[in-house]
Amino acid sequence: MIAVLKFKLWVDADALPRIYRDIIFKASDRYQLEVVFVANQPLGITPSVRIKSIQVLSGADQADKEIVQQMCEGDIVITQDIPLAAEVIEKGGVAIHPRGEIYTIANIKARLHLRDYMDTLRGAGVQTGGPKPLGERDKREFSSALDQTIQRQKRRCV
Repeated sequence: MIAVLKFKLWVDADALPRIYRDIIFKASDRYQLEVVFVANQPLGITPSVRIKSIQVLSGADQADKEIVQQMCEGDIVITQDIPLAAEVIEKGGVAIHPRGEIYTIANIKARLHLRDYMDTLRGAGVQTGGPKPLGERDKREFSSALDQTIQRQKRRCV
């Protein structure tokens, strides 16, 4: 008999590149982990026993609010959104960036300050550029970070 995990994996799917879906689906199968994709648009994900999708109303941060409202301590959240990652950590969850960075109490404040600084620069008309394109290394690092985080959360639940 396979043990049911006591935590879920939440995906802030509004800005998640599609290439990560297969990694998430495989992790769900490997660990029998419930996954909930949250977005303000249809994602075309076929629901299953473990894979669910929630469509929220359009609007700024609606998916983020839904995730924070429904997640529990120990849940894992995949997001590029730094304020959401900060709320997840505050609520006792684990937040992972799609490039494989695990947000922590130790690094989230610095990420928030950098985000605010970059917003200020952009607001002043400075061209800051965007993130570099995703590559194979990013996918490997994300897959590894996700696997390690699930393993760590699994040990905590035993």
